[in-house]
Amino acid sequence: MLQGFKEFITRGNVLDLAVAVVIGGAFSAVINGLVEGIIMPLIGWLVGAPNFAGIAFSIPNWRGGSTEFPIGVFIQGLIMFLLIAAAVYFFVIVPINKLKSLRKSPEEVVEEAAAEEVVLLTEIRDLLRAQSGTAAAPNSN
Repeated sequence: MLQGFKEFITRGNVLDLAVAVVIGGAFSAVINGLVEGIIMPLIGWLVGAPNFAGIAFSIPNWRGGSTEFPIGVFIQGLIMFLLIAAAVYFFVIVPINKLKSLRKSPEEVVEEAAAEEVVLLTEIRDLLRAQSGTAAAPNSN
């Protein structure tokens, strides 16, 4: 039983997942700092009130009182989610995708060039056939 547990723990994917969770926790502090320390104050500067948690509405109930619905908490959470998602996309995903495109492997470049050459050669062949008056149908290659 302990041997099976040891194999489970030392498997690569479990260790990778553990590292990802730890790195994700540390990275969430960076993103939250960006959103709460830079983006939300900018919104507050532009709009005037970056905190929507105080927005609420009341509905009278049958006992003579009223029930309050703090809808601002939901709005604040929604705005924070969208800002965090935007920060992750624009400050992490876009730069990483740009770096990946700059680091294309030579094999990918050769395959793309070969495909373009085939199209160009096919067009040249078709033009030559049209000029010579040959009515033969082009190959499907």
